[in-house]
Amino acid sequence: MTDAAAPKKPQKNTAVDLLAGGTAGLFEALCCHPLDTIKVRMQLYRRTSANAGVKPPGFVKTGLGIAAKETPMALYKGLGAVVIGIVPKMGIRFSSYEFYKRQLADKEGKNSTLTTFISGVGAGVTEACLVVNPMEVVKIRLQAQHHSMSDPLDIPKYRNALHAGYLIVREEGFKTLYRGVTLTAARQATNQGVNFTVYSKIKERLQEYQQLEVLPSWQTSLVGLLSGALGPLSNAPLDTIKTRMQRETGVTNESGVARILRISKRLIQEEGMRALYKGITPRIMRVAPGQAVTFTVYELMKDVLVKLPIIGNEDSQELVIE
Repeated sequence: MTDAAAPKKPQKNTAVDLLAGGTAGLFEALCCHPLDTIKVRMQLYRRTSANAGVKPPGFVKTGLGIAAKETPMALYKGLGAVVIGIVPKMGIRFSSYEFYKRQLADKEGKNSTLTTFISGVGAGVTEACLVVNPMEVVKIRLQAQHHSMSDPLDIPKYRNALHAGYLIVREEGFKTLYRGVTLTAARQATNQGVNFTVYSKIKERLQEYQQLEVLPSWQTSLVGLLSGALGPLSNAPLDTIKTRMQRETGVTNESGVARILRISKRLIQEEGMRALYKGITPRIMRVAPGQAVTFTVYELMKDVLVKLPIIGNEDSQELVIE
């Protein structure tokens, strides 16, 4: 084949990233949400005079306690908020990441490790401001409720995601949905900066080493598992403080910075520095396999969608025909 006949690298339609990312996010939420509920309960656990000499419950004990007292379905509290937000969240994450990558690419269309990291940071900030923070405020309020889902007389304040969102806005104002947005943006920025950089660079090396254009799904899952595990280690304190901040109810004139400093100071004074890493085990167990699922489903869906008429593109259609 001559150089003139060589196929061009296809330019993906943004709809491909939106749809593939949204589908990947849905699968990730359905698979991993119970681990997130356990993480939130561990982060919200506080030492009091009544339990001063008692060791805080670990990952397994917290999960078993929720299932025993509130039924196993309680592990899926807040799932509605996640499902409502996860599709646009993942769509925005992947589409904005690809957008920033294109803007920062060199003349040959290639990205360095630095520009890949910056693109990931940009994607994290974008998703945090547009979707993640409001979704997490609602989710955490639902997950923090201790009630039995098998007892019809045990009626919680927030019945579901939509009801929780409505009550939060009515009682505390719309801005409450953006409580902790600075911490959320910082967490998502570091998460996605690390996540996308590690994933894309390991993927590139494996493709070069094996001389493959598309990695087998099991390799994609393993790379996603590794990249997903590194993000939480870089920002666990931010996540713990954010969770405490978003759990608080009521209207206040306290600034965001003052609230962060107050919560941080109280947390360290009452529970020590280790408390900043509460829930790190279930968070890694939640995020790492979650990213494995996300990247695997995203790559599979992207390969399918890019070949479809209208959603795909002319270049990709020509490549399929050949």
